[in-house]
This record gives sequence, structure tokens and C-alpha cells, in this order.
Amino acid sequence: MTARVVDYRIRGGGPWQTLLPGVYLTHAGRPTDEQREMAALLYAGPRSVLTGAAALRRHGLSAGQPSTNARDQRAPVDVLVPHGSRRADVVFARLHRTSRLPAPFCIAGEIRFALPPRAVADAVRPMTDLADVRAVVAEAVQRGRCSIQLLAGELDAGPVPGSGLFRQALAEVAEGIRSAIEGDLRDLIRWARLPTPLYNPRLLVDGQFLAMPDCWWPESGVAGEADSRAWHFSPDDWEQTLARHARMSAHGIIVLHLTSQRIRSKRREVADDIRRALAAGRQLPQIRTISADRSGALAVGRRR
Repeated sequence: MTARVVDYRIRGGGPWQTLLPGVYLTHAGRPTDEQREMAALLYAGPRSVLTGAAALRRHGLSAGQPSTNARDQRAPVDVLVPHGSRRADVVFARLHRTSRLPAPFCIAGEIRFALPPRAVADAVRPMTDLADVRAVVAEAVQRGRCSIQLLAGELDAGPVPGSGLFRQALAEVAEGIRSAIEGDLRDLIRWARLPTPLYNPRLLVDGQFLAMPDCWWPESGVAGEADSRAWHFSPDDWEQTLARHARMSAHGIIVLHLTSQRIRSKRREVADDIRRALAAGRQLPQIRTISADRSGALAVGRRR
């Protein structure tokens, strides 16, 4: 196709549009996420690989995704390119030169994208809010997309600048924190100077699994459940939450359900509720506790 024909098709009011230099969309409507990602790869070159939020989306992870408004403003698509690449950032294509191009990587049709550990690491390094970093790291582990060991490997192999919040969030997950709301609850417990609980331990009765509460004070028989709508989209999820509550209550456990809104906006009230429950509770010798670091914390998927 000659340059003249291309110019004719991308003229004002024409049937095509220019997405990036040398990359054209053969319709005049708004490009989809997939079309923008394909355009970024075509512009960046044959060895380029999607990473960051674009790769996370490909792995079915929602944390770290740009808001709808940001998408309207052409949120950047992050692409890894060889260190010697001379291509520059343009429009929505944000290029990251690296001597560590992913190998292997994932392929969907013509789209190349990084495996979850690299995508998580690249997504969180530019972030400045611990809550945002925590949400990305916790979701990746919670949904079983990657292990803590693989994330730690990416942390160690990557650049030091921008790694502080990533390191902190990863340490929290290693302690048993499995979601952003659990991290907020942990911050509240420290702020209120409450006794430190165990996070995501396994509770057993007569050798049989009972439950895995978000946090557990064994000396008082109190369990805290940080309830987030993100984990209760379906009736089945809600039924499982109710069944877990009933099992724990039947064995004398005081179960506190703490919503993300209350944890973040009514910290003092939540702290007082926990303090009163700890004072009213008692140790339950029939319940055996296995802490997260002894129960597969490094390879835990979504809690049931």
C-alpha cells in the first residue's frame, strides 16, 4: 500500500486513524484495550513485551488497572524493549528499556505479555501509595497467579529505586496478609496498639480443618474477618462466609466481621470493638492453631 493511499485513508473524516507512528487502526471508532496494546507492541518492535497493568489485565487481575477516566485520557500501555532500542515514548506507548527482557513470556494471539511476577513488579514500582502496592501484590498471591518466592525473585533482580513499598507489601504478604483490606486491618491493629494476632492461620479441631480466619487471637478465642465486596461477588461466596462463621461460632469463637469502610473511616470504633471482644473472650484449648508460615503461606491461593 503506497504512502498516498495510507494518507487518503487517514484523512480527516476518513475510515482509518493513526494510533501511533506507523500504526493505523482500520476504523474510526475508539480503540479497545486490546487494540491499544497491539499498537504499542507493533510500534515498540518484534522483541517487545507488555508488562505492568496491561499484562496484569491479561492475567485476570483488576488491581492496578487505570480508572475509566484514565482510560478516556489514553492511559499508558507499558512495554518492555531491549536496552539498545532507540524508540521513544509516544502517545500512550510507554517504553521501558531493560537488559532483562522476560524469557519466557505469555502469548495470546499476536499479543506478548510478561508472566505475573514481572508484571506485578513493573506495575508497583512507580506507585507512591502503599495501599495501591499492597492491593496489586496481595491480589496476585490471593488469586494464585504467582507465589511469594517468585515475587521476591523479581524484587531482588530488579532495580533498587522504587522498590521500598514493594518490599514492604511483600513482607506483609509473607506474614499472612492476603488482601489490601487485611493490610488496612493490620495497620489499624498497630495504630491502636492492640495485641498482635496471627494472620490467616489454619484452625483445627480434633485434627479436622475448621476455618482460616483473616486474623486470630488464640489467647482470647477471637477471630477477625475483614470483609470486602471484592471477594463476595457471588451467592456461593456469601454462603461460604456464613458457613465459616457458623462453624467457628459453634466452637465458642467470637467472630468479628469488619468491613473495609469501617476499618478506614471508623478506626477508633473498630479498635474499641476488637478490644471489648478480646476482654470478653477466653482461650479455647480444643482448637489447634497452625500459623500461616507453617501452613503453606508461600503458595496460598484464594481462601475458602
